[in-house]
Amino acid sequence: MNPDIVQLILITIVTAATPLAIAAIGELVTERSGVLNLGVEGMMIMGASVGFAAAYLSGSTLVGVAAGIGAGLAMSALFALLAIGLAINQVAAGLALTILGVGLADLIGSGFVGQQRSAALPVHIPVLSDLPYIGKLVFGEDEFVYGGLVLIAVVAHFLYRTRAGLTLRAIGDNHGSAHALGLNVRRVRLLAVLFGGGCAGLAGSYLSLVATPFWAPDMTAGRGWIALALVVFASWRPWRIILGALLFGGATQLQLQSQAFGIGLPSQLLSSLPYLATIVALVVLSIGVRRGAVAPAALGQPFVADR
Repeated sequence: MNPDIVQLILITIVTAATPLAIAAIGELVTERSGVLNLGVEGMMIMGASVGFAAAYLSGSTLVGVAAGIGAGLAMSALFALLAIGLAINQVAAGLALTILGVGLADLIGSGFVGQQRSAALPVHIPVLSDLPYIGKLVFGEDEFVYGGLVLIAVVAHFLYRTRAGLTLRAIGDNHGSAHALGLNVRRVRLLAVLFGGGCAGLAGSYLSLVATPFWAPDMTAGRGWIALALVVFASWRPWRIILGALLFGGATQLQLQSQAFGIGLPSQLLSSLPYLATIVALVVLSIGVRRGAVAPAALGQPFVADR
């Protein structure tokens, strides 16, 4: 196979993996604090819709990204009010957030269906970006790809090398003991949820501003659910997010490349490959749980201060 074609395929895999990694790293921080937010899909689709609308009206990709993050923050703040402030069941609140997000995104984006705008340009580093085989793959990605890698590195450092990260993990493992030691459980969980929402909104805006620079209803296509599975697949460890995102991104692109190369499989089966890969990964992980890959002990448990 032509090396340029191989490089192009790898670039498309990275493009497919980027929104998964960004959304997953935000959800990882949220779950590390002991909160399970199943509304990632709703926050992502809101980020995609609001981000595209803002970018289209303003003519600025930066404005669109900021608007997408803001939409994710707003949705996560609503979830925090329900799940943290009112101690409503986190699973029910997350599912409701997804349903609300899908509906609001369709409403906001109804006037922009079919509209297109220029995608964000990839980075070009003289000489390096023109290297054969790896130039465009390593040195010619867009800013979101490099930003996502930096974000994962920052989160990894925060969780394992800072006092605040230790506090967050302690609350996720045992919020009762953390509260007894004088830690503000609700504030830490609120900040974690807002961070997760901002990342989901950023991931959604990447879809509509870079990956496919237009708005279409349901364009997230279940990526929020895959991001949730990716957190489990990564065993709540930041660096494993990259490997999992590339795996699921590769499964997403496999359906497209299979059709391009004329592989005689039903299109419905090829379209299900990313979700089949998710199921297989979770099954494999369930076996590995016995070897120590366990979730934060207080994940999904509501916190009530007077208990």
